[in-house]
Amino acid sequence: MSARTHQEIITEFYAAFSRLDAEAMAACYHKDITFEDPAFGTLKGEKAGNMWRMLCQSQKGKDFVVTFSDVAATGGKGSALWEAKYTFSKTGRKVHNKIRAEFEFADGKIIKHTDQFDLKKWAKQAMGLKGALLGGTGFFKKKLHEQTNGMLAKFEKKL
Repeated sequence: MSARTHQEIITEFYAAFSRLDAEAMAACYHKDITFEDPAFGTLKGEKAGNMWRMLCQSQKGKDFVVTFSDVAATGGKGSALWEAKYTFSKTGRKVHNKIRAEFEFADGKIIKHTDQFDLKKWAKQAMGLKGALLGGTGFFKKKLHEQTNGMLAKFEKKL
């Protein structure tokens, strides 16, 4: 059996996400993974996989849809565009988040995964006027990191 290409790994990762299969997503990650995005900040190792486990579990049976495109990889790096459409549970508001993902690889797995999106735009969709006003501030980002990482810590205690 031949080794998967980096493009195939990225495609497998997002195909698993579209099925809400967090175990298959985590299997694409190197044990020393570093993940970063505007909502969680930086997560390392098992925490990154557990974030996907938490997110996938929380979206099962809901209106969550993931699509991806423009998967590319050259050398030890790769990228993709992906979109998530869902209802933000705390407000009941519809969100359509557009994300650019960048990857680095080691030992046939993703060792670095960085998601970039417009946090202010996401905050406006998820939280309305409050999000529109505060979403671009450092205060908002810090509070969001505290909240998302707190949810992840609670989730990990149940594992």
